[in-house]
Amino acid sequence: MGEPVAYTSMTAAVQLKLCKGGPLGQLEAGPGSRPQDPPLEPGLARSGILDGTEGPKAKGGGPRSPEPTLPLPLVPRAAQTPDGSTVVSGRSNMPELVVTALLAPSRLTLKLLRAFMWSLVFSAALVVAAVYGSIALTHVLCRPRRGCCGRPRRIPPACLSDPALGEHCFLTLKSSGIRLHYVSAGRGNGPLMLFLHGFPENWFSWRYQLQEFQSRFHVVAVDMRGYGSSDAPKDVDCYTIDLLTADIQDVILGLGYSKCILVSHDWGALLAWNFSIYYPSLVDRMVVVSAAPMSVYQDYAMRHIGQLFRSNYVFLFQLPWLPEKLLSMSDFQILKTTLTHRKTGIPHLSPSELDAFLYDFSQPGGLTGPLNYYRNIFRNFPLEPQELATPTLLLWGKKDPYFDQGLVGAISSRFVPGRLEAHILPDMGHWIPQSHPKEMHEYMWAFLQDLLD
Repeated sequence: MGEPVAYTSMTAAVQLKLCKGGPLGQLEAGPGSRPQDPPLEPGLARSGILDGTEGPKAKGGGPRSPEPTLPLPLVPRAAQTPDGSTVVSGRSNMPELVVTALLAPSRLTLKLLRAFMWSLVFSAALVVAAVYGSIALTHVLCRPRRGCCGRPRRIPPACLSDPALGEHCFLTLKSSGIRLHYVSAGRGNGPLMLFLHGFPENWFSWRYQLQEFQSRFHVVAVDMRGYGSSDAPKDVDCYTIDLLTADIQDVILGLGYSKCILVSHDWGALLAWNFSIYYPSLVDRMVVVSAAPMSVYQDYAMRHIGQLFRSNYVFLFQLPWLPEKLLSMSDFQILKTTLTHRKTGIPHLSPSELDAFLYDFSQPGGLTGPLNYYRNIFRNFPLEPQELATPTLLLWGKKDPYFDQGLVGAISSRFVPGRLEAHILPDMGHWIPQSHPKEMHEYMWAFLQDLLD
């Protein structure tokens, strides 16, 4: 009887190690790795249904998922001595030592891999910082009257309060207590259509879509955590992929819906991909513009070094405080150039519309929250490939300066057949929702037509 008991104990111990401390278990949860066993049904872990108690909350307001339930390891039988005392065999401790020894090389390899990765990231960050520092200094020298700091905007531009775009509201998220600002229109006109913006934008980047779709949908464009009028925690750890993904769940449920049509761009699209994987029951359809799932991006960038050069700013944003300083120099000239560049920016962007984005960034600490999104990217490395299944319309600009069009093929290879409708648009760049709204709307109406019949 002793040998079967020891074998079962060892098996259970291996299971426990793989779930809590195995090679993959050492990774922080992210869009490419299993995020701490997310709940099978939305809200279960948050409400404490799984264990009958209110679960602990993660730093920054996100819910911690419960530890996976494992069968208890069998314990060797206690033997009774003639004097009535109990003796337990020490053999049950051996499997723990064996498992620890077996897992040690994998753990060490992973630690060395991550240490090497971070050394490369910060080396690249210093190089890119030198380049952007030169650009920022040039702007200051060419426009000395603007000074070395950004000019705070005292009054928001009138276009931010345009009543035709919708009603301004606030929602307190259930799992974190964070207060998000959103603009809503068309309530009662149909299903929820939720818009997630990118960087350096806010809810206003969806102004054309809010007007176009409010006749048939309840359209909602949020200022994501750290942006605009939404709460902006200061701690970098408050902007992990898990917490940002949980925010989307809380918005959908907090608005009183059980599912939505999720429309997203840039950083919002990265989060939308992750959300569709772990909360598929909350997403009816997805419209994604100019972004790939993080695991796809990681794999593609490792194979195509040119993609790393296209998104070199990601390395700069890993550094503390310096990116905020460089982006704000000469009254935010780098951001202005990004949004208004003749070839790669948003055409016909008026000064008032430009200020609609710069207004919040110009407030004290206004850039830190958005940049903290980037500062959490590499903590999820390396990522596991995942199968994508949510019915999705993918729009990609052939002239996108930040993302290679080869990513579209890489995304398609991860999809369940028949679930992805992808279009590479020849004359468009990165800012499709603002630069070519009419074309985007045509694709969206066709993609959503069966929901409207």
